[in-house]
Amino acid sequence: MTLRASAAAAVLAATAFLGLAPQAAAAPVPQPQAATAENRAAAAGAATAPDTLATLSRFFAREGRVSLAAAQPRIEGEAIPVHHLSPDFVAGRADASVARLEFLASQAVSSDGQRAALWTARTETGWQVVNIATGDDEFRYARLGAAKLPGGTVFREPQIDAWYVAGGGRVLPLDEDAVRAVGAGGTTLGAYRVRVAAAYGDKLPGSPYAERGAAGGFAEAEAEAGADAVPAAAAGVEVSWAAGAGVLALGALGAAAVRRLRRAGARA
Repeated sequence: MTLRASAAAAVLAATAFLGLAPQAAAAPVPQPQAATAENRAAAAGAATAPDTLATLSRFFAREGRVSLAAAQPRIEGEAIPVHHLSPDFVAGRADASVARLEFLASQAVSSDGQRAALWTARTETGWQVVNIATGDDEFRYARLGAAKLPGGTVFREPQIDAWYVAGGGRVLPLDEDAVRAVGAGGTTLGAYRVRVAAAYGDKLPGSPYAERGAAGGFAEAEAEAGADAVPAAAAGVEVSWAAGAGVLALGALGAAAVRRLRRAGARA
């Protein structure tokens, strides 16, 4: 299981390393409620743009595993919606869904088999790739969720890096962090809301906690992070309740690398 560190300094360093000039921050805007065919097409267009593929070549070549010329990145499959725990659900607002759309993800693969997720979100200037994240979490958990609960909504609780699938009044775990949170058999939607309201209810937008600029709900993640991890509070790890895609709260830099740092003792 992994944590994603999106510290502004790390993002800027990665951007410089990949040869990207920091762009003016694209203002976060509310993301669409559903991944329509039009939205998927726009995300796919951003993911397959020549500039994006050139950036991917540098990304995959950054540790010398493959040469820049040989990386030959390609996009596999369609863009998929990625949902996160909704602050409206935590706040107990009537008819609020358990999760909201945060961004669309496209899977990038290099010639030597490396994989990465392109996070694509709607900004004031249109759909853009706003981050590159190593690995294939988004796609793997989408498959697991569809198999475990067909038709359910797969979502992430970023505060503890847990993945679930929800449907039919149930919330079922898809990884070890989620099992620790709700048990192997899952829980009811109502019981899950009670848990997240207790954990994050005082960290919602407008709260004193949020106004201090703290990263919502990362105390547990910080305590468990390994020696190579960036401390959550210091790093500003993925501010959970920012408007629109969480990564946009840090300022879109075109395509900045996101490190997924392993927890101490986590499985490889």
